[in-house]
Amino acid sequence: MIRKLLNGDIDRVADIWLKTNLKAHYFISNQYWKSNYELVKEMMPQSEVYVFEADKMIQGFVGLNDEYIEGIFVSDEMQSCGIGKFLLDYIKDKKVSLRLNVYQKNARAISFYQREGFIIQCEDLDEATGEKEYTMLWKRK
Repeated sequence: MIRKLLNGDIDRVADIWLKTNLKAHYFISNQYWKSNYELVKEMMPQSEVYVFEADKMIQGFVGLNDEYIEGIFVSDEMQSCGIGKFLLDYIKDKKVSLRLNVYQKNARAISFYQREGFIIQCEDLDEATGEKEYTMLWKRK
């Protein structure tokens, strides 16, 4: 089931955030993610966050800022089980358009978003990491 984030969820969600970023973004220093961990935990209650829960355990989440997807994160053991698509479909029902940034080296995420109807709008440089990224856009038909 998908529901809004509760304060008691933050540790589990932040743990998924860190582990997923370390694995998916092997090309960025681990220290970058670890140094942002506490900040992410502080920002979560102020953000629009939906969690996917199965058997009373959070297995993934999506963070939004209006129509901007901050990220979709799924626990390592539950990746490729449809949870990311389920979360994305949930927010597509709530918004008329969505956009996000994705690192160019994260080919798995790019192909996921393209399969889900996102198109690459432009290329940019993430100042914080020095990595090239795409801005991708989805609009309801």
